[in-house]
Amino acid sequence: MSGDNVVVGRNIEGAPIDPMQSQTVAFSHYNNFSAQLPVDPETGELVEGGVQDQAAQCLDNIEAIACGIDHALSDVVRLTVFVKDVRDIAAVDEVVSAYFPAYVPARTNVVANDLPMGALVQMEALLSNGEGTIPGAPQAGDLVKLTNSTSEAPVSRLSSQTVAFSHYNNVSAQLGIDPKTGRLVEGGAREQTAQCLRNVKAILASIDVPFDDIVKVNVFLKDLGDLDVVNEAYSTFFPDSGIARAAGYVPARTVVEVADLEMGALVQVEAVVSHGDGTPPQEVEARHGLIIEASNTDAAPRDPLATQSVAFSHYNNVSAQLGIDPATGGLVAGGAREQAAQCLRNIKAVIESVGHSMDDAVKVNVFLKDLADMDAVNEAYADFFPEGVPARRFVGVRNLPKDALVQIDAIFGNAEGTPPTA
Repeated sequence: MSGDNVVVGRNIEGAPIDPMQSQTVAFSHYNNFSAQLPVDPETGELVEGGVQDQAAQCLDNIEAIACGIDHALSDVVRLTVFVKDVRDIAAVDEVVSAYFPAYVPARTNVVANDLPMGALVQMEALLSNGEGTIPGAPQAGDLVKLTNSTSEAPVSRLSSQTVAFSHYNNVSAQLGIDPKTGRLVEGGAREQTAQCLRNVKAILASIDVPFDDIVKVNVFLKDLGDLDVVNEAYSTFFPDSGIARAAGYVPARTVVEVADLEMGALVQVEAVVSHGDGTPPQEVEARHGLIIEASNTDAAPRDPLATQSVAFSHYNNVSAQLGIDPATGGLVAGGAREQAAQCLRNIKAVIESVGHSMDDAVKVNVFLKDLADMDAVNEAYADFFPEGVPARRFVGVRNLPKDALVQIDAIFGNAEGTPPTA
């Protein structure tokens, strides 16, 4: 990392502390929080009670971390909620509404196969960081958080369709819902995927952002057996423009099979989008449209539908990596520890190919088929992150591509940023 922009990992005493991760990692104008379990920081144990008590504790922990770094819940731009039972989402919504009575962030709800410590719910937050982390540089300390909703996509009182801050737009996860009827479109996973992406496209069109400004896509499937038809639909949307087609640009991507989705949906799509003009007020030089820098290396597995690393402004978004040896194209021998190490070797190869290092990691997301493998994964993880700085998330999922045991994606700082267009 260059000396003029630093990764800042922090822990505060009012929330649970894990030596393997930072509670929050700030870089540039965002704070990336580790996923919070409903753990009482005084006892280190899950709080007593049901899912609403646990949801409140998750949010209490998030609020404590936010306040501990001189921020507030109103600075949350995206809230991600993992539950064990889809029927608990309505109860969790009641709690979330009490903590966000007016402004509501972008939102993703996922039904996990399992959560650490046997929790019923886990929550994760992405916060703005108005003061940024570039010492001595001109700062827009009062950057505006912009929210938007359009009737051309499904509208919910519980989430903003998109929340922009600085140079990123965070879009609420979309189901295959027809906004005119409020119901899932007819057909299977292919048709639902297309509707998810039409909804994303409508949201972006409402704020004059091109579809090819998407830098990262997360696809949550009820059945990985549907991946081929999902990819058929996906390929009709990416690339979108003539320029993107000429460059063969596709966003970074993560695909997992989850236990369930709301409304009995088969697929859900979440998007992170560049925002070239940022959010005002901006320095004159910050108003230029910034370049999306997409990069692949033969030192890590390639995927025709995902770019290994997509950098925009001060962040690199790295596609999910399986424990695949790029030399053979197959999973490495061994169990979760060996696969986790290969995932991280692949991530290391990707980020080093764009002139960065593992020290630039701000967030790591770990998806496991069996959470009993967490200790084995942590053994491998400690070899790559001995200081435990990145924020982190562990989620148990039903299935992973290629029947892998573990899949890891990551977000890295991009110290120099990406240059403006000519």
